[in-house]
Amino acid sequence: MEDRFITASSLDGDLENEYSLRPQSFNEYIGQKKVKEKLDIFVKAAIKMEEPLDHVLLYGPPGLGKTTLANIIAKEMGGSLKITSGPAIERAGDLAAILTSLNTYDVLFIDEIHRLNRAVEEILYPAMEDFALDIVIGKGAAAKSIRLDLSKFTLIGATTRVGLLTSPLRDRFGVLCPMEFYEVDELTDIILRSSKILNLKIDKEAAIEIARRSRGTPRIANRILKRVRDYSLVKGNGFIDLEIAKLALNLLDVDQEGFDTIDNKILKAIVENFKGGPVGLETLAYFIGEELDTIEDVYEPYLMQKGFVIRTPRGRLATEKAFRHLKKDMPKDYRNSNQVSMF
Repeated sequence: MEDRFITASSLDGDLENEYSLRPQSFNEYIGQKKVKEKLDIFVKAAIKMEEPLDHVLLYGPPGLGKTTLANIIAKEMGGSLKITSGPAIERAGDLAAILTSLNTYDVLFIDEIHRLNRAVEEILYPAMEDFALDIVIGKGAAAKSIRLDLSKFTLIGATTRVGLLTSPLRDRFGVLCPMEFYEVDELTDIILRSSKILNLKIDKEAAIEIARRSRGTPRIANRILKRVRDYSLVKGNGFIDLEIAKLALNLLDVDQEGFDTIDNKILKAIVENFKGGPVGLETLAYFIGEELDTIEDVYEPYLMQKGFVIRTPRGRLATEKAFRHLKKDMPKDYRNSNQVSMF
C-alpha cells in the first residue's frame, strides 16, 4: 500500500509539486463546481458583513483539493492559513496553543478531523460556537474555570470518513461541502494548466489519456504527468504526445480504467475465485492479502464509483463492467440470482 503509485494519499515528492501547481483563487480552481460556487458566495458575503466565514466541513476521497480550497479561502478572507491534522493534536493543550495563536479571519485547517480524540474535540465546541476557550486551573476543590476570548477565526475540517464524525462536532459546521471525483474533461484542463506552469510541451490527446487514467483525482493526475515527463525526456524528445503517454502509463502499470495491479487483483478475486460474488469484505481482504480498512477506504470507493463493484448486505458483487474488463463471460443466471443492476 505504501509503495502504490496511484494512491490518492500524498507521497514523498508530491508536496513541492502541489505548492507550485496549487490554484490561488476560485477563478483558477478547476472542478468541484457546486462546492466552489457555494464557497465563493459565502466568502464574499462574510467579507461584506465584516464577519469570519462560518466553519466549513470538506469531505470526500483524498487528493481532490481540500487543502487547496482552504488556502484559497484564507487568501480571500485576508487571513493566514494554519494547517494541522487530527492525529497530530494529541492533547487538549496542543489545540489550545493553536487556537490562542490565531488572529481575526485566520483559517485553521484540520485534516483527518474525524481522528480527533474526545478530550480535544470538546475544546473545539466553545471555540467554534462562542470563540472562547474554557480552561480549568487547579485541582480538586480549588479548581476553577477561566474563559479566554479567542479571535474570530474559521475552522475548516477535512475528512475522508464523514460518518465517523460525532454528531456534536458535525452539527457545529455551518457549511458542508461534499467533494466528488473529477470528470475527464476537468482533469484534462488541470493537466494542461499544470503543463503550462511546468513548461512542458504536451498535446491535448496525451492530456486526455492521462486524465482518463488518473482515477478522477487531480493529485494522481499531476503525479502521473511528472512521471510521463520523465519518460518523454529519456525515451523521446521531451514532447509528450499520445504514444509517449500510453507507453509511460503502461510502464507504470496503470491501465485504461486507471486501475493498477491491486485493483485488478480485487476484481479477479471476485470474478474468478468467487464467481462474481457476493463475497464478504473480510474474506476478500484475507484472499488478496490487504487490510480490511485499506480495501474499504482506498480501493473500493473508486471501483464502486466506476461501476465495477457493488456493495450489498451479503457482500461485494462484480458488475457486468468488471466481467467485460477482465474479458470473462458472465454466468447466464448471475444477474437474476443476485437481483442487482449490472450497469
